[in-house]
Amino acid sequence: MFIDPLCPDCWALEPIIKKLMIEYGRYFTIKHVLSGRLATLNIGRKQSYDSIAELWEKTASRSGMSCDGSLWFENPISSPHLASVAIKAAELQGRRAGIRFLRKLQEVLFLEKQNVSSFEVLKECAISIGLDVAEFINDIHSDSAGKALQCDLKITSEMDVHEIPTLVFFNENIEDEGIKITGYYPYEVYVQILEEMLMEKPERSSPPPLELFLQHFKFVASKEIAVVYNMSLNEVDLEMKKLQLKQVVEQIPVKYGVFWKYNPSELT
Repeated sequence: MFIDPLCPDCWALEPIIKKLMIEYGRYFTIKHVLSGRLATLNIGRKQSYDSIAELWEKTASRSGMSCDGSLWFENPISSPHLASVAIKAAELQGRRAGIRFLRKLQEVLFLEKQNVSSFEVLKECAISIGLDVAEFINDIHSDSAGKALQCDLKITSEMDVHEIPTLVFFNENIEDEGIKITGYYPYEVYVQILEEMLMEKPERSSPPPLELFLQHFKFVASKEIAVVYNMSLNEVDLEMKKLQLKQVVEQIPVKYGVFWKYNPSELT
């Protein structure tokens, strides 16, 4: 999966990726590759900020995954490069650590409008997801994270990826060509590609009970719950209000829609 941490469409794809992992995750693994496509934007010009802010707002209203474009006027990101290096530094503590860090970085960027080119913001992300912070700080300043990012940029170039997000599906036979899919598609399209790659109809797993889902992911959008559980946003709201009354979750209103924060201390 070719991504850029500043890309709103990569953020918008989160519900579909969660659903795919839950229903068919035993058939595949995801490798995140940082493409650096947005990092090459001529960030710093007023018209760039205008167009990026407009893209964020459009993506949010279309996808249901909130992102607040006013960041580009209030707290613009001057150097996206550091955020990408930080993701590679987190990955040095394991693939799952890298995924958790990427998600946290997206949350503070799209929802909290924090400047992810700030070292302090990145350090807070590392603390909040339980990374070894001393190791993270050491890695972010080392050659290892920079080299890992350069490796990702090389893969992006070699695989001729020009847009993000792009997913490239490979099967176990490395001689076979991959299937490349660029952009944001309905869930069924990704399932169909899985079927083509496996040459059989994969067996779908049911999602876990909602409380277990929340316990695992900690902080999720109503949109993510709706996609994973095939519910309308109204149905999600009804279910989550019940859990809110039990103090299992806390409602976090954002610019577009609602997020829910899991409260582990309240669970009996």
